Amino acid sequence: MTDIAMIEAARARLDGHVRRTPLLSSPFLDEIAGRRIFVKPECLQHTGSFKFRGAWSAISGLSPEARAKGVIAFSSGNHAQGVALAAKLHGIPAVIIMPSDAPRIKIENTRAYGAEVVLFDRATEDRDAIGARLSAERDLTLVRPFDEPLVIAGQGTAGLEIAEQAAELGIDKADVLVPTGGGGFISGVSLALAAKAPGLTVHPCEPEGFDDVTRSLASGKIEKNARQSGSLCDAIITPQPGNITFPIMSKLCGAGLVVTEDEALKAMALAFSRLKIVVEPGGAVALAAALFHGETLGDTVIAVCSGGNVDGDIFRMALERNPD
Repeated sequence: MTDIAMIEAARARLDGHVRRTPLLSSPFLDEIAGRRIFVKPECLQHTGSFKFRGAWSAISGLSPEARAKGVIAFSSGNHAQGVALAAKLHGIPAVIIMPSDAPRIKIENTRAYGAEVVLFDRATEDRDAIGARLSAERDLTLVRPFDEPLVIAGQGTAGLEIAEQAAELGIDKADVLVPTGGGGFISGVSLALAAKAPGLTVHPCEPEGFDDVTRSLASGKIEKNARQSGSLCDAIITPQPGNITFPIMSKLCGAGLVVTEDEALKAMALAFSRLKIVVEPGGAVALAAALFHGETLGDTVIAVCSGGNVDGDIFRMALERNPD
């Protein structure tokens, strides 16, 4: 099980390879939300998302023998790109299993990083089964997107940064909002903050219709999504919370927040106009929650923008629907 020691060890391995993303702010966003909002733009991370942290942590944590044989991963795009680049920088092969309806830019970028891409139909095929088969056939190590202790540890390094940055700003109490799919990112962040900044309360944020984590935390048991696709927020769509991540979230996280696609698109437009950053729909749900669903939140919110890998037509749609 991942703990603070593993997260700190991951940070040592990531040193010099990962970007320390800043905390951004805008008085315009504060006015909309009615509270102080700080944004951690992991969309500025290598490969355009926080996923590079977990990928580097997992690959660098393998034995030299296992690492040399190569790795395999499945992802709708951000984990794919993180693993592909981390593998390339380690000089090892990578096979990435991606849904055929993933955003074009994510598929193209994954190939550009040198990975072999295997496409599948997420409505009719089982990505876990495909991954298990190829892993066995080629003797590759499977790097899971969220239910993997070394991946969770890598994602937790963002939590260490948030703790330090909050302390630098004199913030000892705040709500930290994290876009959440299977729960690897929020689990790592929660573990780091519980150890280093216990006054910061972490909340998962999800798109409407794919709020399995929010429902699971409310019911106390793992709940599944009725659908596996059909959302602009593809980056954070998973069937259900992970078996490793759900107990961590249950212990450490506050209630979840759910936003509409329109709210995510509006948050994308505001992030661009007010903070000058590009955020994808799934990566914008925490900012959307901070801006439009703050009724249960305190005076200070830290919203993570988890990724910025968005196709041009979707980004244009966000801007056209929400002009300044």
